Amino acid sequence: MMESQPLQEPTATAPAAGEETAGAPPAVVPGKEFTRTCKGLVVLLIGGYVLLQLLPSSLNYLAIIPSKTIPYVWTVFTAGYIEQVLPGAIGSSLGLLFCGKDIEPVWGRKEFLKFIILVNSICGILAFCFAIGLYYVTGKESFLVTPLSGFHGCLAGFLVALKQLLPNLELPMCFFWKIKAKWMPFFVVCFSSIMAFIVPDSINFLPTLVSGMYVSWLYLRYFQRNPLTGLRGDPSDDFSFPSLFPAAMRPVTDPVANLFDRMLCARSRPSEVALPVSDPTKASRRRERGERVLEERLAGDHAADTEAPARGHGTAED
Repeated sequence: MMESQPLQEPTATAPAAGEETAGAPPAVVPGKEFTRTCKGLVVLLIGGYVLLQLLPSSLNYLAIIPSKTIPYVWTVFTAGYIEQVLPGAIGSSLGLLFCGKDIEPVWGRKEFLKFIILVNSICGILAFCFAIGLYYVTGKESFLVTPLSGFHGCLAGFLVALKQLLPNLELPMCFFWKIKAKWMPFFVVCFSSIMAFIVPDSINFLPTLVSGMYVSWLYLRYFQRNPLTGLRGDPSDDFSFPSLFPAAMRPVTDPVANLFDRMLCARSRPSEVALPVSDPTKASRRRERGERVLEERLAGDHAADTEAPARGHGTAED
């Protein structure tokens, strides 16, 4: 299941007549079939749930229990694939199948699995840190002994990926209501935050959801080599951090985005994007210096070329 395959070409729609397509990446269209990789991962999720029913004690060795995470360090990497309840196993499996059929054909199997492993692992580490922090703040030992696991952090990351690839794709929420993919991350955060106040136990899911979204956005924004453009990351304004929220929240999201950008992402900006020079005078001086250095270098190379035959001719006469 973990076997890699070459990156597939993204699926493209045929351009309309008269439409400008030169230099533009092909448009991504929704997938039609569930991929073999997603089906294999569904078997893993369902198998993990069945294992817990047959051997309940295995939860201590597969899920994150903050008081036991040390020395069971591997649980921060395995917890993301363990569903403790049947609705969670079914929901995660359906989310994986329907999101994966749109994402994997564009990224390819290797990149798709890399994304899942990366997001699940970092979400596990952050979930452990958050539980320890809540324990020290509240003093409640329940935060140390509650098992934390589930695929929901990666599902939240898939929503961010769909926002990047298919922002206008309409996702069904109920029988008659649909919401565009570009608003799904914000909707899930709001819904989960409200549920955390209504059902106190659901607060355990909130850190994983939020960290899954931010980690996935961070990776897609600055580090992933985009198969549609050939560049590393996605510097477009449509995928900026404030774009995850409604425009009315920009006075709040812009300062937060700039802060995290300076702290975490300044060295990871796409190197292929040239930075503009604001002062034309400085740019002119730099060009002149570059031209002089180039002329001096060419003159030196020409002098070396003319001296070499002369030395060779003198040696022959000797």
